[in-house]
Amino acid sequence: MYTLNFDTAEFLREYWQKKPIAIKNAFNAFEDPISADELAGLAMEDDISSRIVQTQADAWSVVQGPFEDYEKYGEDGWQLLVQAVNHWYPASQPLVEAFRFLPDWRFDDLMVSFATPKGGVGPHIDNYDVFIIQGEGERRWQVGNIGEHQQRGGDKNSPLVDDFDPIIDVVLSKGDVLYIPPGYPHCGETLSLALSYSIGFRAPSQQELLTGLADSLIDNNSGEQRFTSTQEKANKGLVGQQQQQAMMDMLAELATNPSQYQTMLGKLLSQNRFELDLNPIEQAICEADVIEAIEDGASIQRIGGLKVLKLEADTQAHLYVNGEVINVDGIDADIVSLIANEHLFSQQQLSTWVSQPSVMTLLSEFINQGWFYFSE
Repeated sequence: MYTLNFDTAEFLREYWQKKPIAIKNAFNAFEDPISADELAGLAMEDDISSRIVQTQADAWSVVQGPFEDYEKYGEDGWQLLVQAVNHWYPASQPLVEAFRFLPDWRFDDLMVSFATPKGGVGPHIDNYDVFIIQGEGERRWQVGNIGEHQQRGGDKNSPLVDDFDPIIDVVLSKGDVLYIPPGYPHCGETLSLALSYSIGFRAPSQQELLTGLADSLIDNNSGEQRFTSTQEKANKGLVGQQQQQAMMDMLAELATNPSQYQTMLGKLLSQNRFELDLNPIEQAICEADVIEAIEDGASIQRIGGLKVLKLEADTQAHLYVNGEVINVDGIDADIVSLIANEHLFSQQQLSTWVSQPSVMTLLSEFINQGWFYFSE
């Protein structure tokens, strides 16, 4: 169990998406949920996104995984980063749970890094919020102020920025947390063999929202209203300002109509950037199989990283799961909320649902998809 030592309400009020903060002893008696050897093993898998960053005389090089061995990288100056560890390593989920005071739709993934002394990724700026939790070892972090920062060496393709004046300069030890909002440059340097955990929270861009809306309109064969105008400019080659704004107003109307945007948002926000450890069962089960398993003492658990979302004031009875729309019409709203909020459903809880066929049908569908699974 991982319990945060700071006031999350105060954090949301004073720091969230406003300014960075280093929180010493954010966890008491912090224990690493994964070992360096286990992390190295994950980075050997084809389906798991991993990379090694090497520090080379004020420059950094990146090698993409998977990796077969690590001996050639030596004893210092490199860092292994593995994305979406929570998708593949269930023991890491309790650490993620500690940060669920923020909503699931924002949650991106748990990235875990193993770093040797002098290892790091260089000064850079992220477009998402990140909590960096220090496990074993120590790392020095510097965070600069938000503002105009040039890409390193004037290279517009570089993910790095030039050095900056730090507003935070701190050494993180086990159980410390550093929070960095989008836009703040930061850089970490490893002082001793270290495990670190980055929990990222990401929101959609205008590009993603517009693309999602366009795809939704095409899929549903909607949004076919054409622009009309009764007043035209006499100038043959001129598009009038009034017409320009009226066209954009017509587009903006879609954003005020829940029936046009809600399904798009649910599908977009429930998708993951990284592969899930889906394990659909070979022989489909039915409602009776679910009831039998529950009566035999089974619990049901959600796979790591799966997002199950509901929209407030949804015009339709839907859940949104992994980019798909699930009809939950006829299921008690409290049960729908539990399915969206909880990762584990105990046998005792499930036994109160077995008399509701629609719930058993939903659970069997989720298990057949590989989204949920039986656990002891």
